[in-house]
Formats: sequence, structure tokens, C-alpha cells
Amino acid sequence: MASRQPAWEQPKKLPGVELPPLKIYNSLTRRKNEFVPLDPEGKKITWYACGPTVYDISHLGHARNYVSTDIIRRILKDYFAFEVKFVMNITDVDDKIIIRARQRYLLAQFKSKHPTFDDATFHEIHAAWKAYVIKNLGLVPVHTTTGDFKTASELAYKNVIEEKSLDGTTAPGETEAKIQMHLRTAQAAADGLETFSASRSTPQDELYAKVDDVLLSYLDDLYGSQIDATDHTIFVQLTQHYEKLFFEDMHALNVLVPDEITRVTEFVPQINTFVEKIIEKGYAYETEEGNVYFDIDSFEQDGNAYCRLEPQNRGNQELLTDGEGGLSKKRSDKRSKNDFALIKKSMPGEPAWPSKRWGPSRPGWHIECSVMASAVLGPTMDIHSGGVDLMFPHHDNELAQSEAYWLGEEGCAASNHTWVRYFLHMGHLSIRGQKMSKSLKNFTSIREALTLGEDGTPAWTSRMDGVEITEGLVNISKGWEEKITNFFLKAIDIELSSNDTANNQPSPSNSLSIALEKAKKETDDALCDSFNTPSVMQTISNLVTEANSAISNDPTTDTTSILSIAHWITRIITIFGLNGSASPNTTTIGWEGVSIPTPAQPVIYRLSQIRDEVRRQARAKAVVPEVLEKLALQPLPATPTPENQSYVTAYQTFQSQVKTALAQSVGIESELLRLCDLLRDTVLWDQDIYLEDRDAPLPALVRPLDANMKAARAVKERAAEEKRLAKEQRLAEEATKKAAVAEKAKVQPQDMFKTDEFAEWDANGVPTKLKGGDDVTKSRRKKLEKEWKAQQVAHDKWKNEQK
Repeated sequence: MASRQPAWEQPKKLPGVELPPLKIYNSLTRRKNEFVPLDPEGKKITWYACGPTVYDISHLGHARNYVSTDIIRRILKDYFAFEVKFVMNITDVDDKIIIRARQRYLLAQFKSKHPTFDDATFHEIHAAWKAYVIKNLGLVPVHTTTGDFKTASELAYKNVIEEKSLDGTTAPGETEAKIQMHLRTAQAAADGLETFSASRSTPQDELYAKVDDVLLSYLDDLYGSQIDATDHTIFVQLTQHYEKLFFEDMHALNVLVPDEITRVTEFVPQINTFVEKIIEKGYAYETEEGNVYFDIDSFEQDGNAYCRLEPQNRGNQELLTDGEGGLSKKRSDKRSKNDFALIKKSMPGEPAWPSKRWGPSRPGWHIECSVMASAVLGPTMDIHSGGVDLMFPHHDNELAQSEAYWLGEEGCAASNHTWVRYFLHMGHLSIRGQKMSKSLKNFTSIREALTLGEDGTPAWTSRMDGVEITEGLVNISKGWEEKITNFFLKAIDIELSSNDTANNQPSPSNSLSIALEKAKKETDDALCDSFNTPSVMQTISNLVTEANSAISNDPTTDTTSILSIAHWITRIITIFGLNGSASPNTTTIGWEGVSIPTPAQPVIYRLSQIRDEVRRQARAKAVVPEVLEKLALQPLPATPTPENQSYVTAYQTFQSQVKTALAQSVGIESELLRLCDLLRDTVLWDQDIYLEDRDAPLPALVRPLDANMKAARAVKERAAEEKRLAKEQRLAEEATKKAAVAEKAKVQPQDMFKTDEFAEWDANGVPTKLKGGDDVTKSRRKKLEKEWKAQQVAHDKWKNEQK
């Protein structure tokens, strides 16, 4: 079986057309190929991206795909200045959607019929649990009960639980990941059923949360085909809900909206027409059961290539079966097992669309994108993209059926038509070596990640190979962001402190100007090398190191060069989509959130300057009242508005406090320093602004609070509180001990041993005989006499204190 990719022809640019020396890693060749767009003028690009199948929430694996795609799109548009027409589809009908919609509908019906979790509910759910275990965990003995499931499953799947392959000989793969998922699901349901058996008072919602997953497939197996699917509402409600959430997530990730969005359900008539033409050309066939399949043999016999992307996977029945969908496993009317469905006859419980030719039916998965992309972009497009897991069979089948449709059409080749010039695939996001996946339920949703406070670090780059999420990678990303943020803050401070530099140009011969030009050249080389953004980010980091070094060596260094570097870095990170909705041509420095709020800027920047002078004089113990009084009387730098009122109040309050402090007869310096600290640590901190004091002559750095600063302060405050509580406890224990000593001192030494332990005492009250009549031993008497003398000293002291 051939595993080599078919030949690919390098597009040629027309004479006189200027193009950047851009090379793109092309999945059709597995090499970096020179990029030449279809547009004769070399200015426009057509791009079709496979969008989501909307049956569940989007996870970080999707974020990896769509953010990477977005970065490349932005680079093509804003760095290389191409006009990009970007089209993305929404798959809103397929087997996964049908199954999920039916399951949700049936589960809701089940719960409405079982408003209380009673014995009848228990027995039906127990049957669902049993069916789930038998279906998905075949090594667990069939007689296993919910009570002994944990022990039985740990014994049956010991290797998998120990993170080995099922047979224990290799590392785990996707099969083992699925087993782990089924073990978790079955164990949760078993726990829920055991909980109900032990206590009928457990909240119903808590029980259902544990057993829902085993009920879903059970109910669909029993009743899915009985659903009235002529009403598409069941399916539309699901897809519209998750499509809405998807675009909300994309907005939160700052992913650009597609230029055009296509939905499968809006293209069904065009899909039917498209398939009819493929049949007419002899590359598809209808069956008596009402299905239509693509005929791979006929397609290849005419000299066309199949499996352009992953010929090594041709015939992989596991991938082929997965590509056909979970509802297609019982269909057995193909001429060849490798043929794939273009049209599926709708079975009971499945949505259907009318067709005069093959009756109530629905599209196969692969045909969707072929039709929508062709309808919008025509017979050939520049770029097609998607996740790497779509390469085979989805994208390979897309290519074959699309080429089959366009063969011999006007302007198209009679064989081996080029439907896609460059195919881009984004790698997986992995957790401990496993692909993040909805079906494996090992994912973190995008909104969960954002809710947990991930602060926008550039953890996703446009690299198209896979990414393994590790603590080290996250720390590198955060470190990079903090470094760039700190540089932006310094540059903003320089810009605020400098005289007008709008018309100044840095000297081309100084070291910073040379470093900037070197960085620009390295960036261009990297982006032309298939969008090598990690290299660009390293270049930026190196440039910032040089700039920081120059600032440290001489705070009055060439400010024009520093600002030029800051503006250039801002442009690049904005092109990468790291600066909110800002234009790449923005004239501001830094990314979104690096500066304090706009209404605060004129007031707080001036307030910080006043504080700097107050603090400088107080620390030097060289207060000049006339100078500080003049500062305390300076007018507001902005007109009060509702938006800036809190900042105005801080400004005026500090001025008033300084005037009051200057009127003191003593302790002026310490009071002024206290006021400076109060402004920094409380007044402005509570408004999410921080004044970062630096060594003279540098002014305080005005910056917004970030999550790391808040967390660091919380840790410091928690440590201080723990220290305070420990001190309080120590003092309390000492006070208790002191009180006990004082109370003991009240006792006369002659009375201290008058207890039941002893029977006789000498004149001083020291015991001579024990209760049983035995003499007190010499060594014991010596010890008691020593205690008596200590008590006499303590008692005499106590008596003296009472006088």
C-alpha cells in the first residue's frame, strides 16, 4: 500500500508581481513551500477553516487551534499586508450532534418522569450502570456490584490505572485514555447508587450529577430511534446554544470574527446538487438502502490521487469508522469498506431533509466543507486549515470529493484538479501525553481556564506542531509576559517624563538603533519561515534585555531609541493579537492593560510626581516647606467627572494631608513618609493602581495592579497575620503561665504539701511519712525541701507586693 504523498505542483507567480519570501509548512508536501496566492496581483488570499462541531463547550484544545489560526491570519493580513478572505464553517448536523441532542432530550424526560430519586429510579439507573460497564469495560466481571466495582475494576485494569498500556508493555495511548474515562464514569455512578442505598436523604441533584453519564447512552440505546425527529427543534436548540458559547469564547480569546460563516443546515440543497454531479461523473454511487457513497476505486482508476495528506493511514479502519460517525456502524451497503458516505438515509430518530432523488436524508460529515468552501471560494482556494486530527479521513476525503466535483469544469483540470494549494494543520494540546478531547472528557473548558484567572499570557503560539502543557511552559510564558510588561512600563514612564520627542529620530549608529534593526531583520526572517512566532518572541526578549541594560547603566540614555523599540514591539505583539482590539498602527505603547485607566492618567501621573518630591525631601530629612506647600496648592490637572472622581479625591486628599503635616512642630518627615506609604499601599492600591518606588533619581513607576502583585501581597499579608496570631498565642500562654505562678505563690510553704499523699510533716510542713506509713526517702525529702524553699521565696515576694 502506497505511503508516499502524491506530487504537488509549486504555484508560479506572474512576472512583475512582488511577493514576500514567505514559506509555509504545507501538509500536502510535509515541507515548507514558497507561498504564491491565486490572485494574479498577489494581494488577495482565500482561506477556508474547519470550524467547530457544536455539541459541547469548547476546551483549551480548541483554543490552541483557533488562536494559532488567528495569529497566522493576523500575520498574513497585518504584517505581510495581504487581503485575506477568511471563511469558517459551523458543523450543526452530524452523528455526534444527533446523539448528544437525543441524549439530553431523553435525560430531561427521564428526570421529569422521576421527580424523586426513589426505588424505581434506583433500579433503572442500576440497569443503566450495568449496561455501561458491560459495553465499555469488558474485563470487569459481569457479576460485579456497585459496592465492589472499585476493587474489581482496579484488578481488571491494573496496567491502565498505573498509566501503562492495557497489556502493560508500552506507554498508554488513546485506547487507555478512553478506558480511564469509562472507569471514572462507572465509578462515579457506582458511588451515587451506593450513596442512595446508604442514605435516602442525599440531595437528588447530587445523585443525578453522579449517574447522568451512564444514563445518557442507556436511554439513547433504548429510546433514541423513537424520537420524533421531523421536528428539528431538539437538535437546533443544542447547536445554537453551543455555537453562541463558542463565539463568546473566541471573543474572550481575542480571536477575529470570520469574514463569512457557513452552516451545514443552510447548505443542504447545495449539498444534494453537489453529490448528484459527483454521481454523474461516476465517482459516487447510490445503494438500495438510500445511502450515497464516494467510489474511491473509480476515482483512482481515472488517474486521480486519493489520500494526499496521510497515505500511510489509508485503510485504517478505526479512523475510517470514527469518520463515518457513531450512527453509521450498522450500515453495510458499501462496495468497498474504504468508501465513505456522502449522503446518509435518515433512520428513525434522526433529522432528515427532503431529496427527490434519494428521499429523506442528511449529509455525511466530509461532504459538508467541500460544498460550503466551493460555494463561497470556488474551484480552488489558497489555504485550507484545521486540527491535525482531521487530516485523515476528513480532509483527505474532502480533497477527493471536491476534486471529483470540479474535474473538467471550466478552468479546471481533467484529472488531479488542485482544490487546495496549501493545507495547514494545527497540532494537539496535550495533557500528560494525552490529546485534550471532548470524547475523552479530559479537557479544561476555555471559560473555566479564564475564570480560574489565567491572565492572558501568550501560552498559545502559531506553531503548528503539538504542544504539551506543562508547568514549565506556563512559567516561561508568564516570565516572558512580565518581562515585556515591565519594559513597557519603563517606556511609558520615559515617554511621560521626556520632552516632546515626536519629531526626534534615533541615531542610526547608536547601539540601541542597531539592536532594533537587527531585531526587525530577525523577525522578518522568522515570520517568512512559516510564521515562526517563538523565534520572534525570543528576539523581542533579547531586544528588551538590551534596552533594560541601557536604562540601568544610564537612566538618561537615548530615550528616542527606547521609545522606538517600545513602539515597534507594541506593533508586533498587536499583530499577534496580544493587544485587545487595538490596531497594529496604534501610537500608544504596550498592550491592553499595561497602563492605568485613561480617566486616571492625568490625575494620577501628576499626583505621583507630587508624591515623588514629598518622599524625596522627607527621606533626605531636607524638607523645604515652601516648595511642598506650593505642590499642595497645585490645581487639578483634569476637570472632575464621574469617571475620574475617585482619582480626584485621592489627589485632593493627599494635598490636604501634606499641608496638615507641614503645620506640625515635630515629626514632619516621618508623617510625610507615612502619608506617601498610605497613598501607595491603601488609597491607590484599592483603586487597582500601584506606585512602584525606585532608587533616586528615578520616579515611582505608575502601573496597574495585576494578579501576581495581588497574590504576592495576599501571601505577605497572610504570613503577617499568621505571625501576629502566633505572637498573640505565645503572649496568652505566657500570661496564663504567669497567672498560675502568681496563684501558686499565694500558698504558704507550710501548707503546700498538706495533701492526701502524706501522713506526717515536720515543723516547716515538709513531709516525713507517706500515707501508708512509710518514711519519705532521703532523696525524696531532699527534693521536697528544695521545692519548699522555692515556695518560701515566691510567697515572701508575693506578700511584699501586697503591701
